Amino acid sequence: MDTIFFDLDGTLTDPKPGITGSIQYALEKLGRPVPTQDELAWCIGPPLRGSFATLIGEEFADRGVELYRERFGDVGLFENSLYPDIKATLAALQPRARLFVATSKPHVFATRIVEHFGLAPYFEHVFGSELDGTRVHKYDLLAFALEQTGTDPARAVMIGDRSHDIVGARKNGIDGIGVLYGYGSREELVEAGALHLCATPQAILDHLS
Repeated sequence: MDTIFFDLDGTLTDPKPGITGSIQYALEKLGRPVPTQDELAWCIGPPLRGSFATLIGEEFADRGVELYRERFGDVGLFENSLYPDIKATLAALQPRARLFVATSKPHVFATRIVEHFGLAPYFEHVFGSELDGTRVHKYDLLAFALEQTGTDPARAVMIGDRSHDIVGARKNGIDGIGVLYGYGSREELVEAGALHLCATPQAILDHLS
């Protein structure tokens, strides 16, 4: 193993207040019922447009994303926190492997978050989607990342907290490791085909050592 792809939301940082608060903002602007932040936690991780399609219907999903970004781009992306021991884990892994972020979040937001929390020195590059939805699915994103980095998928691993992280990795021939401290359940990650589950960032380091 010489390359590690890390998901962002629910794996490196806990983005719940910013993501759910920005969804609430969009729903309120649209005059729709506004669930609590806890009730919106399922939206953390999967592509955002799909979550809005589920919440308010396909015909209003694009407008929902636009309104979400009104708040998220200035306020929501920093309503976020690092998981304990993430920096120590990355610092220990960096001498052993190439590290990359691979997130469904638009890279213009993801890069700012990575820089804001002081994680940029650990990663060679932040791979994310485009604002128009290009590469929003983890399968497409990882295929692009493999090509751009010249990585042999057999020597790579994807670490994430939701099923789409694991499924996207497997479709590209990459082993997937699920983290249990994020927003996906043990059952979700096992069903998706995670080869190993880690309860903490330290457990990631222990497993890969």
